[in-house]
Parts: sequence; structure tokens; C-alpha cells
Amino acid sequence: MLYLPRMVKSWQLAGAGVWAVAVSVTAQWLAWQAGQDTVKAAGEQPAGGTAVAYGVLGAVLAAMPSGLLLLRRRDAVARVWVWAAAAGLVLATARFVPVPEHELYLSLLAVLAVLGALVARNRRPAEDRTVPAAIVAGVGLLLPWLWVGALGGPVETALAVIAAGAVGWLAAAVLAPAYPGNGLVLGVGLVLITASVGQPGANLAVFALAPAGFVVARMRGRAAVGVLAGLGVLGPLAFVGPEEVTVTLTGRDVPIWTAVAGVGTAVIAVAAGVVFRFGIPGRGFAAALLLTGAVVHAGAGQPGFHGDRLFVILADQADLSDIDTSRTGPSGRDARAGEVHDRLVSQAERTQAVLRRDLDRLGIGYTRYYLINALEVNAGPWLRPWLEGRADVGRVLISPRLRPLPRPRDTDDGPVDPAPGDGWNIAAIGADRVWSELGVRGAGVVVGASDSGVDGTHPALSANFRGGDDSWLDPWNGTRAPVDNDGHGTHTLGSAVGGGIGVAPGARWVGCVNMDRNLSSPARYLDCLQFMMAPFPAGGDPIADGRPGRGPQVLTNSWNCPAVEGCDLATFVPATAAFAAAGTFVVASAGNSGPGCATVDLPPGPYPDVVTVGATDHAGVVAAFSSRGPGAKPDLVAPGARIRSALPGGGYGEMSGTSMATPQVAGVVALMWSAAPGLIGDLPRTRALLTSTATPVTGPTAGCGAAGAGLVNAPAAVRAALEVARSDRPLRRGSWRAGCGPSPSGCR
Repeated sequence: MLYLPRMVKSWQLAGAGVWAVAVSVTAQWLAWQAGQDTVKAAGEQPAGGTAVAYGVLGAVLAAMPSGLLLLRRRDAVARVWVWAAAAGLVLATARFVPVPEHELYLSLLAVLAVLGALVARNRRPAEDRTVPAAIVAGVGLLLPWLWVGALGGPVETALAVIAAGAVGWLAAAVLAPAYPGNGLVLGVGLVLITASVGQPGANLAVFALAPAGFVVARMRGRAAVGVLAGLGVLGPLAFVGPEEVTVTLTGRDVPIWTAVAGVGTAVIAVAAGVVFRFGIPGRGFAAALLLTGAVVHAGAGQPGFHGDRLFVILADQADLSDIDTSRTGPSGRDARAGEVHDRLVSQAERTQAVLRRDLDRLGIGYTRYYLINALEVNAGPWLRPWLEGRADVGRVLISPRLRPLPRPRDTDDGPVDPAPGDGWNIAAIGADRVWSELGVRGAGVVVGASDSGVDGTHPALSANFRGGDDSWLDPWNGTRAPVDNDGHGTHTLGSAVGGGIGVAPGARWVGCVNMDRNLSSPARYLDCLQFMMAPFPAGGDPIADGRPGRGPQVLTNSWNCPAVEGCDLATFVPATAAFAAAGTFVVASAGNSGPGCATVDLPPGPYPDVVTVGATDHAGVVAAFSSRGPGAKPDLVAPGARIRSALPGGGYGEMSGTSMATPQVAGVVALMWSAAPGLIGDLPRTRALLTSTATPVTGPTAGCGAAGAGLVNAPAAVRAALEVARSDRPLRRGSWRAGCGPSPSGCR
């Protein structure tokens, strides 16, 4: 009976430890999932406040049993765990910093950790004889990251090292009263301290440090414990791009490799704990392991720096308001495009000169742009204050850069099915009637698609690729022939011009990869938009070698650029204004943030000079996911639920979203301009024809202007275009009704 109180105390402590770890893991997992849900539902950056709230709540709940034990018995172990949870709570507040601002996040994390260490400092003398052993264990924990991870920029990496060192110092200060001691006690303490280190997703791998508690138990000095803890958190801080693990990425991408590294870290921690029971490695072993880590990173890893860049938008943007937009038809549009291109290039050359000279003097590289008067500067946020202080700079955005993977992602191939399906969407908008009754299939019109790529060998798309040396651009991987490693781009383009599945199967297409692995940046989006304004040969200079006369007349854009990719709402305003001046018809997706109002809020969807498209379902009502006003957006809707179209590999499959609806409206414009070439470049009349002939959509989901002018009606729009071309009379809104008869006169 004498041992019963001690046994009860042990079980209570064990329960409190298990509770602390379980709650911490659950809270951080929920924080990551909340961010994933935000991206999936709204396409927006996960809110920093949400991540902070989960971190704070997790720390408070995790510490509650320990706090009760501390109040009841003043238990030393419970006191350490309460301090550890408090440290984790403080570190969680750094997540208020937006995800793209990783350098600022690391700086704040380091400051908070240092302040915490000063508050929690322990005055017991430190014994540092086990520091080499700590280096051995810490480098061992880093080995998986040296294999699968990739560093950011030099300054970002240096800040990650500083932040990791500060977190190690904090861990040593908080855990000092508990060592040398029980490995389980120390492991729980490490988890509580480091639970909120790193942005949501990356930080989940930090829980692999729990087994390192048994290694820490063998240490005899605070410096050694700090070294091991610091090296343990350095992996997810330095070797993971926060944007890539915070947002939804499909396939074998960064979240998967982060999990692999986390599991590897846990396995190595367990192995180190076993090995250290039989002896402490010395300096020689530490040096050998450091060399091994360097070899692993240089050979099997992704060496070098891969940090984010800066997208610098100059204050002086070109004024295109005096461009003569009355020139229409193929030749008139081409002439306008040429004039717009020349003026934009001239403006960029003149106004960028001083900034380029200063960057050259500093040895900082950059990429020039003209469609938006901007530069992508090869420097991280540390250069931002200097740039923003210049009179010739309007604003500076982060231009995220994807870090390389240890292995390429698998392509999302469609099922091997030669049958394209029933094409319910084609019948819903009447495109098949345009083919059969009017004999119009889109010939003579070129559609440009900026997306994840295109499978150029797909039987539905290979025949109408425009070809030549200026019909394909891949700014990510430099491919010379159309490819698609995701599937989204092949699917959307198929709905626009694909044989048997597209609205305008007679139109030709050109393509550009503006997203890689489901992420992009202002610069990569702009690479493709510039290519659509003035295509250029592979390897050519967009400014010197651009061919505006070869630009596609219609653009389909099933993408948007949220803050996590570096954009603000006004990023592409100059670009779409330039397309409008050039007579290029731009169609863009509304987004999938419905059914809430005011959810068309990501560029380029809200812009007045693009036609923004929402989605309907099989029942002909607006899909719940479709973004909507109030206001003028979307302009139209088209079928977007369970649309069957092409997928890489020659097969077909279904996808849903406003991304699927958008190319169908682009296809209708191609049909209109094919039937009435005189309308090419006449954006106001074409837009008015589309909206005035649309079929009204009503129903419970049509609030907030969700349907715009209504469901696009291909036969009515094409017949209206034909009559305008024949009569050349000014358009009167409402002159053509949805569901017109087989003759033009039936559309009155």
C-alpha cells in the first residue's frame, strides 16, 4: 500500500502526457485542414488568425491536466509541461504573418523564441560535454530533409537557421529542470514547445521529435539539448516552401514528401535513442555524419537556393485609351494588337531603364515584362523596402517560386475510354445545333488557353493545334511540345475546342503552362498572358521576338490568383486593359467560392473588361459552388457540374467547377466570330450579343446575381452575330431572344 500514491501519481502524469501530445497533434492537424478547406472552397490564402487560434487553443487544452496536477501537488514534471505549452502558445502567434511572407515569419518566430528563452532561463550551470553527441543526433534528424527538401533563398535560409537556434535555446531553457531525466517526460515537453513551429502542414512533421526525448534524456547540458532541438526543427523551417504545404496540392507533392521526411525523422530519433543507450558518439562521428548529410543533399537532394522573388510593378503604366478600337475584323484586330504591343514595349523600355541600371549595379538579376510594366527581381523580401521607397515603383508583390521535388509528380491520366460521353453540356447551350443548323464549327478562329498545360497528343485536341514555332510556351519546364502534368488544362481546353467534346471543334488552339503543381505566381501568369498577346518562338525574347499578329483572338482563363500566390486584386488590371484595346476577347472563371455573395473576388474574375463565367448544373440552376456578386459578376453562366472532357493519356473524365464552364463561353465566342468575322475584335457588340441572347436562369441559387445575364445560348448568339454582320446595324439590347428559330429573322 505504501507504493499506491506513487503509482497513482505516475498514472496521472502518464495520462496528462498522452493527453498533451494527442491534443497538440489534433489541434495542429485541424489547423492545416482548415487551411486546406479554405483553399478548396474559396481559392484564398488560409487565414493566419485561424492557425493562431488552433495553436493557442491546442496549447491551452494540452496543458490543462498538467496545470491541475501542478495546482494540486506542485509537481515538477507538470510544471515543465505547463511551461512548454506556454512556450508553444507564444510561438503560435507568429502565424499571424501571411504565408507568403516567410522571411518575416521566421524573423518573428526567432524574436518570440528568444524572449521566451529569456523569461524561462534556468540558472543551473550548463555542462556541454555532450554537444558533439547532440550534433550527431540533430544531423541525423536532418538527413531526411536533406534528401527530400529544398532550401529557399539565402536570406530565408539564414533566418531559418537563426529561428531554429532560438527555438533550440527556448527548448533548453524550458526543459532544463527536467533533465537528465525520463525520455517520455522530455519528449512530451519537446512536442508542446515545437507544436506551432512552422506554418500549418510543415509543422506536422515536427511531432516526429517526440522520440527524440529519449535522446535528450542522455544529454548532460542545456547547450546540447538546444542543439538537438534546434536541428530537429530546422528541417521543416528551412527545407519546405510554406505556400506549397499550406495549400492543396494533388498527387505526390510537397505534403507527401513532408510526411515522408517526418516519418524518417521519427525513425532516426528512435534509432538514436537506442544507440545512445550503449554510448555517446564523439566528435569524429559528428564530423562524419555532417559530411554524409552534405553528400546526400548534393547528390540525392535538391541543392542550391530556391527562394521566392519579387514582382515589381512600376508606377507608370501605359495609357491605351486613345487606341482606335473601331478597327475590327481579322486585319483590324491584328493592326490594333500590333499597335498595343509596340506602345507597351516602348513604355517598358523607357520607364524601366533607371531601375534596371540600379539593379545591374547591385548585381541583382531580373526579368522584364511589358504587358504589365513590371520586373520580376531575383531577390527575396529583404530588398522590398528599398524598392517600395523608389518613386518609379508603384507596388511590390511576392512572386512565389516552387521548390523542386525529389521525384517528378505522376500525371493525372484519365480513364482509357475512347468514348467522349454524352456531352449534356453541349446540348444544354445548343452548340450542337450551331453545327447542324448553321454549319459553323469555329473555323478561322484561334483560342488561347493558359492553364496547367495541354496533352497535345490527345485525339480530341491533336488535329487542331495551330502548330509552328510560336504556339506553345512552358515557362516552368521549357517543354517544346504541349504536355500536361495535371489534367486541368487538357480538360478545360477540350471543352472549348475538342473534337466531339468542345463547343467550337473547328477552331485552332495555342497553349501555355501558367500553373505547375497547382500553384503559380504573378510572373508565371504574366508569362502566359504576354505570350497570348504576342507569341514568340521557343527560346525567344518576348519583347524582341513577339508577333502580335499571331496572337489568339479568344482567351479562356480557368484560373485565379489568390494572395497565397502573391497577387492582389489589381495585379492584372493593365494586362486585361491591354487585351481589350487590342481586340482580344478574354473569358475568365468566376471562382468556386459560392454560395456566398461577393465571392467573385480574385483576379481576373472581377475585372470589367473580361467576361466572367459562373456554373450551372444538370438541372439548369446555378451550382452552389459558383461564385457570385452582388454586382455585375458573373456576366454569364454555362454548364460546370460533372463536365466530361479530355484528360491526359487519351482518355476522358468528369470535373466540376467554374473552370469547366468558362471554356464553353470562349467556344461560343469562337463560333460567333467564325460565323461573322467582321465582329472579330468588336468586344462591346460581341459581349452585348452574348448577354442579350442568354437564357434567363432562376431558382433558389440565383441570388446575388449568380447567373448574370443567364445561360449562354449558342444558337441565339451565333444567329444574332450573323444578322448584325448582314445588316451592320447598331445593336439594340434585347433584340434577340433566347431560343431563336432556325432563321435569322426568327431571332427578332
